[in-house]
Amino acid sequence: MKLLRELLFPTIAVIAAFLVGALLILAIGDSPVQAYKLLIGSALSWPDGIGYTLFYATPLIFTGLAVLVAFRCGLLNIGAEGQLYVAAFAAAWVGITFANRSAWILLPLCFLAPILAGGLWGAIPGVLKARFGSHEVINTIMLNFIAVALVSYFTQYHYRTPGDPIMETSEIGGGAHIARLGKFIPGMPERIPLNLAFILALVCCVLVYLFLWRTKWGYELRATGSNPSAAEYGGISIRKQIIVAMTISGALAGMVGINEVLGYRYRYYDGFSDNYGYTGIAVALLGRNHPVGVVLAALLFGVLQRGGIHVDGFSEHVTKDIVQVLQGIIILFVACEAFFRGSFGRFGLLRRSKV
Repeated sequence: MKLLRELLFPTIAVIAAFLVGALLILAIGDSPVQAYKLLIGSALSWPDGIGYTLFYATPLIFTGLAVLVAFRCGLLNIGAEGQLYVAAFAAAWVGITFANRSAWILLPLCFLAPILAGGLWGAIPGVLKARFGSHEVINTIMLNFIAVALVSYFTQYHYRTPGDPIMETSEIGGGAHIARLGKFIPGMPERIPLNLAFILALVCCVLVYLFLWRTKWGYELRATGSNPSAAEYGGISIRKQIIVAMTISGALAGMVGINEVLGYRYRYYDGFSDNYGYTGIAVALLGRNHPVGVVLAALLFGVLQRGGIHVDGFSEHVTKDIVQVLQGIIILFVACEAFFRGSFGRFGLLRRSKV
């Protein structure tokens, strides 16, 4: 019941955002009904719509969980974007370097590489915060630029196939490829890039929930985020929790590399991220920093991303920019939650509770 109450306001925010979006569509002389029919209907069509919607939602689940873990420790991880870039390149590097090894060796190595790389990149601002008090927002933003520049350099000058006009590495070994879900789901063609990484993302949601709410370590991490002074008084090492939270956060963001490199392109493609790391912040906020909410928010954003393509192609005046407009309005309504709770709270319509 508590979770349902917590999801009430995000649901209201989404509905309100669509109503505002409808007014904007009317203002430019188009039909909101037709635009939303294209937006939502195309994203829920079978098999392409649902397949691509789930594919687009997969990296957002990973980055949403990454931001969630940091939030629960009282930290704001703006660095998921850099962490997923480093992780994706690490997966490609291992897949290229050990391409001739058997799948029994290559696949586990390619799974571990992005997790470890993302975790290490996330641990850096964690250590700086714990040891020197450096603000994690500044550190993670700066590390994003460093990560993108580093992997672009190595791709361009060391791992790019000679003569390839595209900024990408050579292909990873075939033993590192993970299956697409079209291989197992009747009626879904394998050309749709939805792959086993989506199942892994759902498993990670369960694991994150169990870790945060069913283990001593998760309790210590959440206690640190709720009240650092009380947690420290109770014998919890604040510095340790900061490093642990940022490391886990980076590792979760790094799993985007599994979806991208092992399940989709089979190589590192420079600039592959559609701002997944930054959108993950919106996913975590809309999802109330809870794994169930993260999945629902990621699916919503996946619907918008998929549907925006059809709106852009078949609507007379509305372009795919309506997706970013709707996302922005949703986040604005969520950010105004305190105001609305204060207003509605007088009438007993909304009461605050903690998940």
